[in-house]
Amino acid sequence: MAADALSDVLRTVRLTGATFFDVVAKAPWVAESPPREIILPKILPGAEHLIAYHVITEGRCFANIVGGGPIALEAGEVIVFTKGDPHVMSSSPGMRVDPVAPGALDAAAGSQLPFFISYGGDGPTSAKLVCGFLACDAQPFNPLLDNLPPVIKAGDPRGGDAGWLGQLIRLAMIESADKRAGGESVLARLSELMFIEVIRRHLEALPPEQAGWLAGLRDPFVGKALSLMHSGPARNWTIEDLAKDVGLSRSVLAERFADLVGMPPMHYLAKWRMQIASGLLSGGANIAAVAAETGYGSEAAFSRAFKKIVGTPPSAWRRRLGNEARP
Repeated sequence: MAADALSDVLRTVRLTGATFFDVVAKAPWVAESPPREIILPKILPGAEHLIAYHVITEGRCFANIVGGGPIALEAGEVIVFTKGDPHVMSSSPGMRVDPVAPGALDAAAGSQLPFFISYGGDGPTSAKLVCGFLACDAQPFNPLLDNLPPVIKAGDPRGGDAGWLGQLIRLAMIESADKRAGGESVLARLSELMFIEVIRRHLEALPPEQAGWLAGLRDPFVGKALSLMHSGPARNWTIEDLAKDVGLSRSVLAERFADLVGMPPMHYLAKWRMQIASGLLSGGANIAAVAAETGYGSEAAFSRAFKKIVGTPPSAWRRRLGNEARP
């Protein structure tokens, strides 16, 4: 049941792969990402949220969010910067350099992908990486993003990962090296799949006392309640209905849900309906149709709820989305 809610969120927030960089680095080397405000318009026009990732395909290196501590990485591992924070990749910890120039991003965005970059001197290669970006909606409500740490590392540096992630990393290496027709689309899908597998591993590794939306997915009762609301967002749910369907009393479910997810079930449902509504509005649906799709009896009732939760009327939200989508 829990996986359904996760899949629903990933679909509804429009997770999308983007530009890729095939990096060959020779020690000493260092590369620093520019701020997401520069990257997003160049590589993912109209996107709201940036996720950066680096798959180490050969050798070893270090990564860190600017101002944070170093993280050692080896071939077979992937590191994901879930908030798109400026970060450094380098041959040794503590190195800094000027961020990648916007001109290089223009070249990457207009080139045949993946875009090749070489760092360092003329010595032997110390690391090879496949680097890329993912985009998704962050507003009005993305419960997954809100509950992820800024950095997640996954994979097996010994190359013994026989699971999904190891296979996806190997496929990314092959596609990046072969430069076959359709490679850009394949890498885009692979990056989305890698991100989902990294999230699965993060979910499985959460400590028992962990709270948050992901911990709620893992809980058999709260996870089922989340799945029920996601599978039927337009249904006229009550806490009594949910409690009956998951096999708990009303009070126990309400307390358990709020403790894990951080808000009451009906509040969560209302916020999730607004996320669905945002996608429908961006697709051009009229407000009456959106109201019906999200369980509101009238356009007026939906518009009031949307403004209360999102902070702006649905018509203004749609205009804003349209303006952001223009080049």
